[in-house]
Amino acid sequence: MIGRPRDDAARTRILDAAIELSTRDGYPAVTIKGIAEAAGVGRQTVYRWWNSRGAVLAEALAEFGGGMVDPAMTDDPEADLRTFLDATFTLAGRPPVADVLLGVTADSVACAELRATLREFIAVRRNALRTRLSRLGPWKVPLDTAVDLVYGSMWYRLISAHAPVTRQLTDELMPVLDALRATPG
Repeated sequence: MIGRPRDDAARTRILDAAIELSTRDGYPAVTIKGIAEAAGVGRQTVYRWWNSRGAVLAEALAEFGGGMVDPAMTDDPEADLRTFLDATFTLAGRPPVADVLLGVTADSVACAELRATLREFIAVRRNALRTRLSRLGPWKVPLDTAVDLVYGSMWYRLISAHAPVTRQLTDELMPVLDALRATPG
């Protein structure tokens, strides 16, 4: 038996409600019941498509940030990297994105399916950064190490909250990345 197809309007309302509730109340307070009520659908509708609030919010986050963190590339690889990092850090540092990222990550510890979803979400962003870094030429370190350095810095700041995740992080990382690039010669 084939399940019902998604109603795109209901899906959009559910994703919007999840983001709105997370913004208003914080990730820990978001529930499937609250999402369903805010979206004007039954809980069974939400559960038919997602198995947890983390799954709903991971998809909402992917849609919310998808176009914002993958700006078009130009013929200037360094400017493209800076634009990408600025967009990534600006988005990650604004409410409710940081809260949702951390909440979904925490929930994924106990849920293999959510962990797989989060891994896919992260893989898309890693690939986008890897593509931009690869355009800058050869590196002294493996390219994945440079990717880890960038995203590791962002995640460490999100987790520890010792410093903000803003465009300033781009300014701080660009010289580090330059130092890791192999010099032609």
